[in-house]
Amino acid sequence: MVSWFAGLFYIVRLFIYHTEAQSKPEQEKDILSKQFTIMEKKLWWIITTPAMILTIAFGVAMLILAPFYLKMPWMHIKLSFVLLLLIYHFVCQRILFQLKNNTFKWTSNGLRVWNEVATLALVAIVFLVVMQDSMNWIKGTVGFFSVAIALMVGIKIYKRIRNKKK
Repeated sequence: MVSWFAGLFYIVRLFIYHTEAQSKPEQEKDILSKQFTIMEKKLWWIITTPAMILTIAFGVAMLILAPFYLKMPWMHIKLSFVLLLLIYHFVCQRILFQLKNNTFKWTSNGLRVWNEVATLALVAIVFLVVMQDSMNWIKGTVGFFSVAIALMVGIKIYKRIRNKKK
């Protein structure tokens, strides 16, 4: 699970750098694009996707060996977040293929926001597993959205600081 998340976090960072490389002079852009394509391919197919497969396989095995977890409400919510994370994974794969074909549909700022979606999923999943049935749903929901708002504010502040340096 940790390797899967690490791969998802890093792949989108590579997408951001790859996208930003398109504004470089032609020779630099070509060199960077080729290197980012190689790095993205290796990260995706050697680390991220195998880690996703293993995470899902071990999760299913756990539920088969301990089916009582499926009777717990927090597990249903956690599994919903895992499903959303799988969708996120395959959207990232689509972006990978687009960048490989020199199709840049996302801006670097859009990718920065997209990168935080995985962070929110991680926070939500860990929060659910740690707190389980003892969690106060109102506090949990407020906390979750507070993290989301803090991430969005952080992105805006970063963007302003970055634009001032240019």
